[in-house]
Amino acid sequence: MHEFELINSFFSKIAKKNKSALDLNDDVFFDKKKGIVISVDTYIMGNHFLDFKFPDLVIKKILRSSISDLICKGVKPKFYFISGSGNKNTFTKNNLFKISKSLKAEQKKFDIKLCGGDTTFSNKLSFTITSVGYSNKIIYRNKAKLNDDIYVTGNLGDSYLGLQILKKKLKLNNKKGSFFINKYYQPELPLRLTKLFFKFANTSIDISDGLIDDLKKMINRQNLSFCLNAQKIPVSQNLFTIIKTKKLKKINLISNGDDYQILFTADSKKSGIIRNTSKSLGIKITKIGKIISGTKKSIIIDKKGKQIRAKYNGYIHQF
Repeated sequence: MHEFELINSFFSKIAKKNKSALDLNDDVFFDKKKGIVISVDTYIMGNHFLDFKFPDLVIKKILRSSISDLICKGVKPKFYFISGSGNKNTFTKNNLFKISKSLKAEQKKFDIKLCGGDTTFSNKLSFTITSVGYSNKIIYRNKAKLNDDIYVTGNLGDSYLGLQILKKKLKLNNKKGSFFINKYYQPELPLRLTKLFFKFANTSIDISDGLIDDLKKMINRQNLSFCLNAQKIPVSQNLFTIIKTKKLKKINLISNGDDYQILFTADSKKSGIIRNTSKSLGIKITKIGKIISGTKKSIIIDKKGKQIRAKYNGYIHQF
C-alpha cells in the first residue's frame, strides 16, 4: 500500500478527535490555541540520500527539506531537534565535525536553533528531524477554490539533474555539473515569503515528491482537478540549455521531487499582489496553471494547447 492508504487504514481514526493533527493530511501539526506548528521527517540512506561521502552536504539537504514543511505553511521555523542512527563507520569524529559545522552554518542562515535529539546504534544510517515554529495561522492543504490560479516559487528540475549526475547517469563538465549537484544538496528555500504568504495563498504544499503528485496531494480531498501549462513551468537557464543541447523533454524533468519550492493556489484577483511580492522580495513566483472542476480530468498542455503526459509524476511512498 502507498503512504495515504497506510495512514487512512490504520492511523486516521485514532487521530480523529485531535483537531491539531489536521486529519493526518497535511505537512504539519498545528495547535491554533497555543500557536505552535510542528513537522517530523525521517531520512534514510539509500532512499532519501545516496550515500554519506559528503556528510556536511547531506545534513544541509535534510535540514532544509524538513524546515520546508513549515515554510510552505507560511510559518518561520524557530527550533529543530535531530536524531541519528548509525555506527562507527558513519559517525566518525571527522564526519561528526563536518555535520556540526554545517548545522552551525544552517542555523545562522535560517535563524533556527538546535534544541535536542537522540542517537542510537544502527547499521542503517538515518536521521529524523523535528521542526518547530510559532504562528496562530497556517496555509492549509485542501483549501483551493475553483478557478484559482496555480503558482510555484523558484525553478524546478535542477535537483533531479544533480541526482542523475551523482548516480553517473548523466555527464557534464565540472562547472555545469557542480551547479546541479549544489541544487540537489542545498535547495534554495523562499523563507522571506512566509511574512507575506497569507495575503494571497489559499492552499499550499512544498514540492518534495514531485510537482504533479504534490499538486494532487494538495487538493486530494476536494472535488477539483488541475490544468497545467508545461511551457510556463519555470526552469533555470542552466537546465534550459541542457534540455536544448541534449534534446530532452522538459515535462520529464520537472516532476521528480527534491525541489522544496512552494506550490500554492490563489484567486486570480491576487495576481497583482503576487507580482509585487515577487519583485519586492526578489523571489521568483510563476503562474503555471489553473484549478478546474473535478468533473473534468486533470491535464497538462503544451504551448499549442495539446494535451501531453509526463513520464514521471513524482515519488510515491510504497510499503
